[in-house]
Amino acid sequence: MTDSAQPLAEQRRALILEQVRMRGGVRVTELVRELGVSDMTVRRDLDALARRGLVHKVHGGAVRTEAPASREPGFETKASWELPAKEAIARAAAALVPPGSAVALAAGTTTYAVARHLRAVEGLTVVTNSLRIAELLEQPDEDGAPATATVIRTGGVRTPSDALVGPVADQAIRSLHVNLLILGCHGLSADTGLTTPNLGEAETNRSFLQSARRVVVVADHTKWEAVGLASFATLDQLDVLVTDDGLPAERREAAARLVGELIVAPAGS
Repeated sequence: MTDSAQPLAEQRRALILEQVRMRGGVRVTELVRELGVSDMTVRRDLDALARRGLVHKVHGGAVRTEAPASREPGFETKASWELPAKEAIARAAAALVPPGSAVALAAGTTTYAVARHLRAVEGLTVVTNSLRIAELLEQPDEDGAPATATVIRTGGVRTPSDALVGPVADQAIRSLHVNLLILGCHGLSADTGLTTPNLGEAETNRSFLQSARRVVVVADHTKWEAVGLASFATLDQLDVLVTDDGLPAERREAAARLVGELIVAPAGS
């Protein structure tokens, strides 16, 4: 599949996933008619959604899969999901960070993608509870030049997604004041706000929110309507939501009504 075709595929899969969630299940023949694509295209889309655990394939179609709200995939698993969308979102979010600022990066694979772009921003002080992000920002560049960011690790107890959480992390974060917070989430919706499967991570994210002047959330289109065990923020607490163009128009409109600013990054560029 070419890069130019990728957004179309992601938008189509987002529509299929929405239909599965609304109706409980879909049939291949119905999707072929509704989407105006071939039988093989629909089956490839269902295969892609099933590999990510978003639907369960059955004979002739797919049904909704009810993942436990407390299940937390590991970092490596999540890092392979929605790569074009994450890269587009990361570029857009990194552009919001001015040189010389104090920025907090909460743990997550999308925030990790943002961190890769922040290596080029001079004079940053970065507070993070992510072991992966800290290691990335402390590494010399390809030419051996030392990293330019000052990294402050929060400490805490390690989670399956390589986040540091718990009372030690929370106390450290609440004692600091940052210009900008960039964080991700397991899921978000108008009703539940931002959620995560990990109770400790939810509390640590609340601490981040209290310490930041401006809040930026990075979340690809598959996060919309996904629900984790614990809520840690409402959408109206967000200054900026950065997502990708796989999010259907009606979802964009709903998000734009609730957040301070909505940025839709083109995943095919």
